[in-house]
Amino acid sequence: MARRVAVVGAGISGLVCIKVCLDEGLEPVCFERSDDIGGLWKFKESPEPGFSGIYRSLVTNTSKEMMCFSDFPMPADYPNYMHHSQLLRYFRLYAEHFDLKRHINFQTTVRSVRQRPDFSTTGQWDVVTVNRDGEEDQHIFDGVLVCSGQYTHPVLPLGDFPGHETFTGRCYHSWEYKDADAFRGKKVVVVGIGNSGGDVAVEISRSAEKTFLSTRDGAWVVGRMSTNGLPLDMTAITRLTHVLTLLLPKALVNWVAQRDLNHKYDHRLYGLMPRHRLLDKRVVINDDLPGQILQGALVMKSNLQGFQGSALVFEDGTVEENIDAVVFCTGYKTIFSFLPPSLSWGPDGEMTLYKRLFPPSLECHTLAIMGLIQAKGPIMPIVEMQARWATRVIAGLCHLPPQETMLSVIESDRRRNMKSYSCPKQAALQVTYISYLDFIADEIGVRPSIFRLLLRDPVLVLKVFLGPYTPYQFRLTGPGRWAGARQAILTQWERVAHPFKTRVVYEPETRLCGLCSPWMLTLVGGALIMTMLFKYFELLDKLSRAPGRHVPQ
Repeated sequence: MARRVAVVGAGISGLVCIKVCLDEGLEPVCFERSDDIGGLWKFKESPEPGFSGIYRSLVTNTSKEMMCFSDFPMPADYPNYMHHSQLLRYFRLYAEHFDLKRHINFQTTVRSVRQRPDFSTTGQWDVVTVNRDGEEDQHIFDGVLVCSGQYTHPVLPLGDFPGHETFTGRCYHSWEYKDADAFRGKKVVVVGIGNSGGDVAVEISRSAEKTFLSTRDGAWVVGRMSTNGLPLDMTAITRLTHVLTLLLPKALVNWVAQRDLNHKYDHRLYGLMPRHRLLDKRVVINDDLPGQILQGALVMKSNLQGFQGSALVFEDGTVEENIDAVVFCTGYKTIFSFLPPSLSWGPDGEMTLYKRLFPPSLECHTLAIMGLIQAKGPIMPIVEMQARWATRVIAGLCHLPPQETMLSVIESDRRRNMKSYSCPKQAALQVTYISYLDFIADEIGVRPSIFRLLLRDPVLVLKVFLGPYTPYQFRLTGPGRWAGARQAILTQWERVAHPFKTRVVYEPETRLCGLCSPWMLTLVGGALIMTMLFKYFELLDKLSRAPGRHVPQ
């Protein structure tokens, strides 16, 4: 009899967990509070408490080839960076292709997840749900995969700013933000310079009278485009760059990368310069923020200090008068109210998880928290690999180390991350993208061997090692192998180019002169090599004839 696994949520994590459960011969039962799939990426006109919220104009900041599921490439005609509505369509295609929706109970809320009395021997869970009619149901499951997300409970830190109660304007959180219509002709301050803060500030600055962006630490800002207009992540996230980053001095790599970025726009001049080095923290992905600063539509400010009626006071002593609205892009708190309070929570409120996935305190590792993680790379491949690992642990095909070892690894990771992130909650979430995925791939047995590929398929190994770190690599071998993985890797750049081919581009007629033709170049090159060899042997002959001279062998 197949083991039954509860999947909490039908967003991107929930969908891939259902699919992977089916791959491993498990029986998934998914509970979704809303009436549709998509989670975070399902746009709602009005914010709903307890649910994620996105803005109308949101576009992905990772490209389609890097963020797709490993055995389901995105359609070739999709743009490389997609509007949220198009990404949702991809999820619908994925769910339809693998027939996932029949495993989902919509408008059903998980009220509680608790260990059964015999948990130490069975690893089973009592799960209580409430359906759309308010009826309560009790279930027994062999495993639980929590996919309810981390962007549902916004943090609005008004208490940190003296005088906020005297403010005559309105304070928002970016979770509530949908578009800039409400800010037209107004003076607005945006607090926080993460990806959401940058997007919101840029969009508001196009219609507001004046927009200010307040930041405590600053940020390195990069665009989505790399050399020749190619997607940045496809050129930057490769196994080769990862190896070079590990081998070369970090200070040198930071200096080179920062110098290159500052050639585009000087971060110090633009008021963006952060306290940290480029590789120490995640960058802000934004194509338009520097341009809005250049136009004067967006003004950088230091950290917000407090309110004085309609005025805002900043840490550098400056004051901005007659502010109409403040938008806080200050993050979210993680809440899993249905989980047992006994699960490991750190001293600063962060959830203690082995490899950001498994609570180490459980006797049987039949529960995993999906996607509670941050990395310098797309989240979807991470969640898929987490799902592949977690389902194999639940099925008894993979095993975790002893609790002492897991706690030691957690503490080691925390100490390393605290060097870059002073906030313990932020530090706990961070992983190194390629190292993390390769670790899980080793645990599952799907990490491609560069040496074996070199002997068996030298064309493919160049794509895997030198090319973009696309998720298809983890379907080349081992459990879950996909026959189309090799072809997907070989054709990935074709899918990048496809959406650009909307117009025939006429090239000016150019004729290669006879001397520049490939055949002539080959002929001339061969002749030069033959001449050099002839001269070399001629020299050897002369040396051999000279008395007392030794001829090199």
